[in-house]
Amino acid sequence: MEAISSSSKPARFTEGVKFLPVAFVWANIIGLYLIYMSLHALPRYRSVQHHLHGASQIVVFNIVTFLLVTCYVLCIMVQPGTVPDKEEDPTWEYVPQDERALGAESVSLNLQESKKSGDRRHCKWCAKYKPDRCHHCRVCRTCILKMDHHCPWIYNCVGFANHKYFFLLLFYTTIDTHIIIWTMMESVRAAVDPRTPFMTMFLLLFGETLASFLGLLVTTFFGFHIWLMMKAMTTIEFCEKSQSRSYDSSVYNLGFYGNARAVLGANPLLWCFPCARPPGDGLNFMSDETRLAKDMESGKGIRRRTHQKT
Repeated sequence: MEAISSSSKPARFTEGVKFLPVAFVWANIIGLYLIYMSLHALPRYRSVQHHLHGASQIVVFNIVTFLLVTCYVLCIMVQPGTVPDKEEDPTWEYVPQDERALGAESVSLNLQESKKSGDRRHCKWCAKYKPDRCHHCRVCRTCILKMDHHCPWIYNCVGFANHKYFFLLLFYTTIDTHIIIWTMMESVRAAVDPRTPFMTMFLLLFGETLASFLGLLVTTFFGFHIWLMMKAMTTIEFCEKSQSRSYDSSVYNLGFYGNARAVLGANPLLWCFPCARPPGDGLNFMSDETRLAKDMESGKGIRRRTHQKT
């Protein structure tokens, strides 16, 4: 019994360490919120000269922060999607590598990647079949649908079901940090005065510096994910293409609207809100047939689902 209990302690410690990045993120969110509200927004709201200005900053900042926190919680709580235990058995038609029968027009269809032999891909770790864009996460110990990457800051994988929440998290974090950077600058300038209490000056300078640092990082990361969305690629697919030094759009590229719809949902009016999951099931994806033909020319083994028009 003692041996079992002693061996479980390192495991519990390791699991606890994995939550440190999440705790760090919460500390930053709460810390910057308190600094901004208590040392900048509320003092300006109480000021007769800056009352309306302060009120507008409080309203906008709290709305954006609420959406940021909502997206962050959803990123942590919503599972990215895994391969069903029961394998689906649709009718598949193998497309030979040397086939040139595809038309030049760009149409959408369901497809599935396969080995060059035409066999379906299976995960060597969990023995499940691997749909398009599915990858095994060694941290989560399961295959993730449309896996983008494993993010320690949310203690979760970013995949098909929570990709929108992660994208919006970057979006609202970018807005929030820039609100702090540009509006709190006035209070920072006013605080650089011998009559200002040291702690007030320190916290304002600390908050401005931290917001600037995080803003630069997140804005860059958000820009990268916008580029990925426009290319219809995940981070893993980008890394795979970087090895071959080919950054052309993937076969899943459906244009600006189609790519945004695949990540943010079918209704453009809800794109900026943490609701409305993207269309599809994470197992099958729409593809541009012109790019599919190019992939076939490059020697990739691909099978496509046969379906009849009704």
